[in-house]
Formats: sequence, C-alpha cells, structure tokens
Amino acid sequence: MRAGCRGKPALKKHRMNHPLSSFAARLRAEIARPPAAPGLPPFPELALELFALQFQHNAAYRRICEARGVTPSGVLHWTQIPAVPAAAFKELELTSLAPEERTAVFHSSGTTGQTPGRHFHGPESLALYEASLWSGFESNVTGHSGAGSAASRLLILTPPPAQVPHSSLVHMFETVRRKRGGASLPARPPEYFGNTTAAGVWTMDFEAIVEALSEKADGASSPPQLLLGTAFSFVHLVDYLAEKNRQFVLPPGSRVMETGGYKNRSRTMPKSQLHALLTDRLGIPPENILCEYGMSELSSQAYDTPGAHSERLFHFPPWARVQILSPETGREVGVGETGLVRVFDLANVFSVAAVQTEDLALRHPDGFSLMGRAPLAEPRGCSLLTI
Repeated sequence: MRAGCRGKPALKKHRMNHPLSSFAARLRAEIARPPAAPGLPPFPELALELFALQFQHNAAYRRICEARGVTPSGVLHWTQIPAVPAAAFKELELTSLAPEERTAVFHSSGTTGQTPGRHFHGPESLALYEASLWSGFESNVTGHSGAGSAASRLLILTPPPAQVPHSSLVHMFETVRRKRGGASLPARPPEYFGNTTAAGVWTMDFEAIVEALSEKADGASSPPQLLLGTAFSFVHLVDYLAEKNRQFVLPPGSRVMETGGYKNRSRTMPKSQLHALLTDRLGIPPENILCEYGMSELSSQAYDTPGAHSERLFHFPPWARVQILSPETGREVGVGETGLVRVFDLANVFSVAAVQTEDLALRHPDGFSLMGRAPLAEPRGCSLLTI
C-alpha cells in the first residue's frame, strides 16, 4: 500500500512557533498521554482546526478546496472537509513544508513505469509519524504477547533502510526496531533479510531466514519470533519452505505482521489461505497473524483486530477516522455495503489530513474489511516490489 523515506540531515531550527508545529506537538502529547490524563478536544473539533490551518498554509491543497468552492468558514463538520485523491500526491506538492524543510520523502509504491506519489516530511512530521506508528504497533502487534520485548528475535523480510531510503514501510519497521532497543543503524542491521536488485526489485535471503528460524535457545527459554513483511514476501517464504519440505514450530508468543496486496502479480492468494500456510509452515496460531493497512500518504495505520462475532476487522487509532463512500454518490454507504476508503488522519499535520484512496472496503458496524482495489485503479503496494 505504500513506500517511503530518508533524506537530508535534520534541520537545527524548524518553524518553532508555527501553528502547525503547535498542533503537531499537542497531538504527539495526546498520543503519548496515559488514558486517565486530560486530553485534547474531541476529534471533530481538532479536524476543523487542522483543516483551517492546512487551508492557510498548504498552497496546493488550498487551490483544490477553492476550486471546489469550499473554505473553512463553510465547513461545519469534519465529514465536509475536502479530501484529495491519493493519486494527487503524484502531481502536486501537497505539503506546507518549504523545500529547505523537507528532510525526507516517502514514495508510494506501484508497478514499473508509474510516477510515485510523494509525501514530504520534516523533523516534526517524522516525529509525529513515528509516535503514531509506534502507538499502533505496540497496541496491536506486541501488546498481547512477549514478541514485543527487546529479548525476542525480530525478522524483517524487507531490504534495510539504506537500500530503500524512500520506503515508508521500511522506515516503519526501522522505527519499530529502534524502539525495541535496536542498535544504531549499521549498513545492514542483522534483523533485515531482504535485498534489492539493480532494477529495484525486492528479494529475500531464504537460507538466512531458515537459519534464523532454526536457532534454538537453551531449554524452554527460546524467545518469541516476530516476523514483519509484505504479504507477498510471506507467500514466497511459504513457497520456499514447501519446496524445501521445511516446517517449524516457533516459540509461544511468536507473531507475524503482514501488509500489502497482490495487484498485477502472477500469483495471488486469499488472506485466509496465506494465514493457513503460515500456521502450517511456522507453527504460529491464526490469532497471532495480523494484517496492517497503511499508505505512504498517511501517517497512521489500521490493524485488523477482533470485532463482533469473532470477525477480524480493520480499525484506525482514535486520531484517525475512516469513511466508506459510494463511488456513485460520494455518500457514506450503509453497514454491509461496499465503497471506497476515505481516511482523515490528524497525524498528517504538514500535508493533507483527508485522503481519498482507491481501495474498496466493506463497512461493518465496528470496523471495515478490505475488498481490493477499485476497477481501473493503478495497482500499488509494497508487495508489488517483491519477487
């Protein structure tokens, strides 16, 4: 669904008294605050406040809003805030950051020949992005088992950041690695098991992965394994294990987090089938296999978590909201109906908070389930980079 990051060194000074900086600092504090502590105003109020700031300070976004005849004075509810198509990040510089303030840029992923979307970041926006992603990851991936401890083994099935400096997914994984106590970044941290070809295609070192999966600690003290990667990385991994007739029973608490889709790939696989193969080849129970939904154009991620009747549905954190909209009417669909995913992400302070995706989802009373890409939408996603 996305890609992303690093660039020039951080600036020593960065618009310290800018109202967007103030909003970002307040939101970071909100993300980090204990549940019982006093919080910010409700989401609808914050969304209207941020829209007014982005209309004022993001020139490209302001032109879009004015072309639609929408200004902050005429918006009474956050659902009326104009959303920009994710594809607009390919054509426009949808940022409030001046060129000298852009210390990083995340690129959307897609098929060869496509123009990537660009999501510009500075030190403050990266700090907010990392706070948002870590909160979601810690709550959904590592919060229910020992897999999040620094003593557990982390296996990342992507190239390291040095090889893919514009991948938001890899930046996310590197943030997780560092916050779990990872050492300062060498050229290739030992937790990464991917590489890139000269053409930029992602590959994996299967022999090294098998060796890591085979490692045993003394007695019953083997730490959990935490495997992170794209869905297609895991397809290739289970195919390799089947070819080599290898099966594992990973230590209790081991987990898998997969993300991404299969558009325009020669082999696709339903999520249920992939998860069954992961359970068979890695010995990880289905409830310890999680899916993440993210985009380079966003700063927050959704995870599939148990909903009503044991369904696994995607949910964003409290500082992001999702609507499922009819492509015909532009209105929110009813429960049980399918539409396009629109995300309003407050953590997108320095770009555009309201992003219209080309992803289809089924609306549920307490979440949404992904249904693929809209017809004629350009294929995208980190899985497209993987062979």
